[in-house]
Amino acid sequence: MSTPRQSQETLNPRPALTLAQRSNLWPLTAWGYPAWRRRSLTLLAGEPFSPGREAALFRGLCRPQPGELWLDAGTSTGFYAGVLARAGCRVVAADLSAPMLAAARRKEGGHPEGLADIGWLLTNLEDSGLPDASFDGVTVGATLNETRDPARLLAELDRLTRPGGQLWLMYLGRAGVALQRALSVPLLGGLTFPDPAWVARQLPGCTRTDMLKVGAVVFERYARMRG
Repeated sequence: MSTPRQSQETLNPRPALTLAQRSNLWPLTAWGYPAWRRRSLTLLAGEPFSPGREAALFRGLCRPQPGELWLDAGTSTGFYAGVLARAGCRVVAADLSAPMLAAARRKEGGHPEGLADIGWLLTNLEDSGLPDASFDGVTVGATLNETRDPARLLAELDRLTRPGGQLWLMYLGRAGVALQRALSVPLLGGLTFPDPAWVARQLPGCTRTDMLKVGAVVFERYARMRG
């Protein structure tokens, strides 16, 4: 699959969204998201965890190579898309929020060496309509917590990853605390906090090679089986 044009929209039907997903459609959320993203892992991990540390962890475990084609699933304002582009990869940065994609394009406009290698795709990745085995790798930064049907999302990303490719997940794992139970209520966010063992069961075609838990934050690398 070739990198799409700079801006593209798939015409898949939009399923019902969680409150967390709907809030991402607001321009105000997209405006404030970069500030939250810079600080969020430090707050959620309970120790200093900068975007630079997150990027280094990803690069060290996944080792993205120049020329590879990656999908950044739920790109928001383009954190992983930017990391990948500056590693020489071609990137499809997908999100269901037009304001988020617009904010990502503005942010990456400050990095001319990466912007040309990023295609922006407006779609709901629970049903992307993209061809099977399109990507050498897939990154998912917390989208798993917000999506309405996380099992469906994982199945779709598994389908899109080529044999021998890799899948990188960052999400908040299940802790069984009152705040997580409250945020799981549809009217309070509709978030999902998956257990890593459950995630692994949704990816029968993949093998988990690495996992790191820092506070509530889980990082995982999966390798897609060949043949």
